[in-house]
Amino acid sequence: MAFWAGLKLGLGLIVAIGAQNAFVLRQGLRREHVFAVALFCALSDALLIALGVSGFAAASTALPWLPEILRWGGVAFLTWYAIRALIAAIRGGEHLEAGQGKAPSLRAVLVTVAAFTWANPHVWLDTVVLLGAVSAQFAEHLVAFASGAITASFLFFFSLAYGARLLAPLFAKPAAWRVLDLLIALVMGSIAWRLAMSGL
Repeated sequence: MAFWAGLKLGLGLIVAIGAQNAFVLRQGLRREHVFAVALFCALSDALLIALGVSGFAAASTALPWLPEILRWGGVAFLTWYAIRALIAAIRGGEHLEAGQGKAPSLRAVLVTVAAFTWANPHVWLDTVVLLGAVSAQFAEHLVAFASGAITASFLFFFSLAYGARLLAPLFAKPAAWRVLDLLIALVMGSIAWRLAMSGL
């Protein structure tokens, strides 16, 4: 149960449209350093998830009131996330096209994806703060929960990077982004509800 909860939450958070995912998708469309980019993103997520789960467990022992504060903070964030995705689904207009031009070096690509990953506050909020807070519900199964979330990262980044070429025609259409945003809104809303109800 803890593994699947981590997997579901990990996937729900990671599929949101953002700079990092757009970059991974673009590299996949161009077929440039695809494996390196996917592996870097997945390993970075794994490190951050481990930090969030282990660090949160230690912090909650020292500060027993912390889980409750972060639980409601997580509910607020997930609700906002769901509303934002729902608004994006209603408005539409999102699309992504492959870039053109000379292929950059592996070093340049890794520097860019590192900035999208480690300098992105949403990445820290999702992996360290939010996943760390939710992990408190699975105090006796932290490894399983973290493993599920890490598995979600590897599945998503490699699927996105290598499946990008197949998805290119689909995601050139705004309607596809609407469907994706609607699914994100539903997943985030359901997680927020369960998190809110977990203290009752």
